[in-house]
Amino acid sequence: MNGPEKGGEGDTPERGVATKVRPKTKKPSLYRVILMNDDYTPMEFVVSILMGIFKKTQEEATKIMLNVHQKGVGTCGIYTFEIAETKVAQVMDAAKRAQHPLQCTLEKT
Repeated sequence: MNGPEKGGEGDTPERGVATKVRPKTKKPSLYRVILMNDDYTPMEFVVSILMGIFKKTQEEATKIMLNVHQKGVGTCGIYTFEIAETKVAQVMDAAKRAQHPLQCTLEKT
């Protein structure tokens, strides 16, 4: 006589492929870091900021600086919020230390 095995029917191991359900990850929002022109901050200082904080080459930094100078604003880069916020703070700190009125902000892309 075959009776139920110890533990009942629910203890029979199931066979099949184990799959993990991954929640859809949402891409983080991106933010543009922008420099604004003023009549007092030296162009050389802006270039040094772009090279130091944003890791631009001399050529890229000069191009962005001229864009800021001619159009009033220029994009330094596009980053996730935390990185953009950090870069803005670094620019503002460096400008304050050097006693320049350079302004930097971020905007959602």
